[in-house]
Amino acid sequence: MKRYITLILLLSSLSLLESCDPVSKFPQAYQSDIYKAIRLSGENSPEIEKALNEVPASQIEAMAYMVAYMPQMDLDKIKADYLLKNVDLAYQARDKYSWGKEVPDSIFFNDVVPYASINEHRDDWRKDFMDRFSKFITPEMTMKEAIYAVNRSAKAELGVEYNTNRWKPDQSPYESMQQGRATCTGLSVLLIDAFRSVGIPARFAGTYNWFDDRGNHSWVEVWIDGQWYFTEYYFDDLDRAWFLADAGKANPNEYNHAIFATSWKPRKDHFPAVWDEKIQWIHAENVTDRYLKVYQKSIKNQPLKEDEVMLRVVLLKAMACSDQSDARVSRQVNLYHKNKIISSGQSPDTYDDLNEFLKFKVKKNQVYTFTFSGTDGEPRSKEYKANGDKDQMVRLYQSEE
Repeated sequence: MKRYITLILLLSSLSLLESCDPVSKFPQAYQSDIYKAIRLSGENSPEIEKALNEVPASQIEAMAYMVAYMPQMDLDKIKADYLLKNVDLAYQARDKYSWGKEVPDSIFFNDVVPYASINEHRDDWRKDFMDRFSKFITPEMTMKEAIYAVNRSAKAELGVEYNTNRWKPDQSPYESMQQGRATCTGLSVLLIDAFRSVGIPARFAGTYNWFDDRGNHSWVEVWIDGQWYFTEYYFDDLDRAWFLADAGKANPNEYNHAIFATSWKPRKDHFPAVWDEKIQWIHAENVTDRYLKVYQKSIKNQPLKEDEVMLRVVLLKAMACSDQSDARVSRQVNLYHKNKIISSGQSPDTYDDLNEFLKFKVKKNQVYTFTFSGTDGEPRSKEYKANGDKDQMVRLYQSEE
């Protein structure tokens, strides 16, 4: 009888301990990261634990996601009420708009719920932005139509223009709105928050340096039906902007010339924060390949001018190889004219359709130089003169054997 009573008391004690533990109610996949976050939050741990304790049951996983992957700058000082309010408003937007049901949890947690994009000051923007941009959206709109509505109204609604005389590059929404000016980084933060406020997944994207070393740029990506598209504060159309030709020449294998998109959850890479290179905790994924494909598609659909020809380029393992798919090699190919790089791209791989080529639009009767890596990794080059034909095949070989 005593053993039975002892067992009951032990089970009761364990149950009581578990009920006092703010982490035990969260999915097990997050628990170790949440414990670590609480430990790292130091004197601010009561605020983190309050947010964990008070989050409604329906919002538990979103809060777990926020805390588990929270940057140190937020663990040190973020308040529970701020977290609870942001998560709740994100769910309100998800429930309010029809497209909210289309967004899977993994995207919702990572690209709608987060209250920040990079290292900007943590403004309390979400309710204000929800009120500002919900008036441009009607119940019958699709997500794509809502994206257009928000994107087209952002400049007039927020009153911010591009201006290099802003206070700093990594401005928060209200820092930019207070001045009425921002550059590409601040404008991108503004637009991302506008999208997220009405339940549209959005993330920060950019490059440390364009292929020709003339500088960096930042912009926005939005998610529709499993696909990411790029856009900007000054809206043209999805996957269409002034920088597409430059983005289409990025190099996925060179960090300084690749394109990255941010993530709340840790990824393999970190975002290149040009404005403060000491910051290496902004998680990001390398998304260069998609931009190369979008660019290739865009030039395919553009008519050639009278003085232009299209070069269809494929890189093969050796001269003895045929054009069969298993002889193809996917590598960065650079195109030079008069010792100046003018374009680059990734050659088609073995799994690509045999009608898929890396394409370069060039001037007739000009001499160009291709550079690429050989089988030994050493750089190789080939000169080519574009003749008068409209469409020309160029075969490059990693080895002359």
